[in-house]
Amino acid sequence: MSLQLMASYDGTNMPSRLRSIVQARAPVIKINVASKKKIYTTLDRIEGTVSITCPTDLPFDEVSIELVGTSRTFIEKMATAAAMSGRSEAFHQFLRLTQPDVAHQYPGDNIFKAGTEYQFAFVFVVPQHLLPRICQHKAKSAGIPDDLAPEMSSVRYGIFVKICNFKATDDGLFKRDPITTRARRLRIMPVVEEQPPLVVDDEESEYIMRKQKETKKGIFKGKNGVLSMEAAQPASFSVSARHDPEQRTTSMATVMLRFDPVDRTAALPKLGNLVAKLKVATYFASTARHHFPSKKNSAQDLSQGIHSEQMTLASRCMGNVEWVKVDPAKPSSTERRDSACSAVETGNIPAPSEGYTGQAYYTARLLVPITLPANKTFVPTFHTCLISRVYQLKLELGLSGIGQNINLKVPIQISSENASTDAIQRRASGDSITDEGEMEDDDVTDFFEPRSMRSPDGGFVGRSRIGSQAPINDELPGYSPYVPPGGSRRRSSARVLSGLN
Repeated sequence: MSLQLMASYDGTNMPSRLRSIVQARAPVIKINVASKKKIYTTLDRIEGTVSITCPTDLPFDEVSIELVGTSRTFIEKMATAAAMSGRSEAFHQFLRLTQPDVAHQYPGDNIFKAGTEYQFAFVFVVPQHLLPRICQHKAKSAGIPDDLAPEMSSVRYGIFVKICNFKATDDGLFKRDPITTRARRLRIMPVVEEQPPLVVDDEESEYIMRKQKETKKGIFKGKNGVLSMEAAQPASFSVSARHDPEQRTTSMATVMLRFDPVDRTAALPKLGNLVAKLKVATYFASTARHHFPSKKNSAQDLSQGIHSEQMTLASRCMGNVEWVKVDPAKPSSTERRDSACSAVETGNIPAPSEGYTGQAYYTARLLVPITLPANKTFVPTFHTCLISRVYQLKLELGLSGIGQNINLKVPIQISSENASTDAIQRRASGDSITDEGEMEDDDVTDFFEPRSMRSPDGGFVGRSRIGSQAPINDELPGYSPYVPPGGSRRRSSARVLSGLN
């Protein structure tokens, strides 16, 4: 045998040759979505057709078309002991809508003829809520998760097509034996309403709603007074699920100041710039959580992780802020000091500082408009058993002359618009935007099926590797997970969320 012929049989080329032979005989599945929108939201219709063409005759038992939503996380464990190092993973299929009545479109003998194209129509509607049994443990949220940026955590949606045969098992039952699969990615941003403000009453909380600082008359001089700064949680940023780059998403942060002077001769503090920064935090875990995540828990628990980024939203000079003098002995009288650049009222006055003796004090209100950057995509605030996205607004107030600053860390939410009008407008417009594209069989497994390189923990059972009692066949009442060979092919008229099956 010549060297040229021997080279064609080396170990490097054999896998690719075998793969090309197998793929050449595999059915060609194309998933066509009619609307071709870039992003879908709650109550949007996702409709289209699946076309199947086989190079050779292919007998089959079932064709399933599903809208699937999955979340996947992994944690890299870094430890001194080799046995404790490595990666822990979690996979959760939280959404599965199955197209009903596909069997009515099968060829009569359940054989795809070579060279013949077969088409199957599908229609899905993005649901408002998920079924309570998507998780078999206590959960804080039953909403649909959103797509995330960090590599350690991902939420993905897509149309999933599978051609199967039924194979008998040793216990007399039947299981699906996939012949081939295909998937098409979709982007879904569900409608999320603003939740009530977060109650911050723990001294160890990562949020700081109030802070006070002593001011001095000079570097080597005595105490001038105490400046107190506090803020409430601002209204949420309401983003559009359509993500229009031209649309500006704004909110308003309100900061209340109180200055308690040591005596009547004390000068008011000289304020510098007030800088507003947004911290984006994504929490992820490889085991199901039962409580809201926190930075402290993520540091102590090896099964949890956090990824955060920070960006500046606004910076305003507060040097000309207007102060209002409040005399407790004369509640109805106020005295204005300095020129005004911010609105000031005597209501919502912060609590007095420690050591306050009842003398006159000064208050000010700072209004800070904040706008989300247009070059970034922000998903709504949400919590699931594996992934959470939260936002924090950091307000830094500089004090001129003494090189100090005082800062607060306030929770803030991002919500998305109500779909009652927004979704209808998008359905009417039918914008033509680039498709997400289809995925090969190898990618399908990674996107929509659990894959683990180790034995799962005892609590990971069923298709989703979280929870404790997830049944394998968890269909809605009145629906069968499959039809055995030779059985009736009659299908029910509807099949909605099938949970973790």
